[in-house]
Amino acid sequence: MILKGNIDIISDGKNIRLNRTGNPGMTVGGTGDVLSGIVGCLLAQGNDPFNSAVAGAFINGTAGDFAVEEKGFHIVPMDLIDQIPIVMNNPMGYRHVKNFE
Repeated sequence: MILKGNIDIISDGKNIRLNRTGNPGMTVGGTGDVLSGIVGCLLAQGNDPFNSAVAGAFINGTAGDFAVEEKGFHIVPMDLIDQIPIVMNNPMGYRHVKNFE
């Protein structure tokens, strides 16, 4: 289960992880669909469901942070999709985003 919010809560009923990536610009409809697609892709590759949810929340939120840094808070879901390869190629790149300094 992924509960999206200011801080995402991910749980499989036994384990809990918090995800602090993401921003208010992601409150637009469709960003949850992007998240579902990311998690689905990770699951289709044979990854553990809990780890797929944790990684998916991080990737989705970081892509949103990159999109907002580039375009401001008026983003659409495609803006996240455009950032996914960047996040996947450099997962720790979020550290350059001003919200994380």
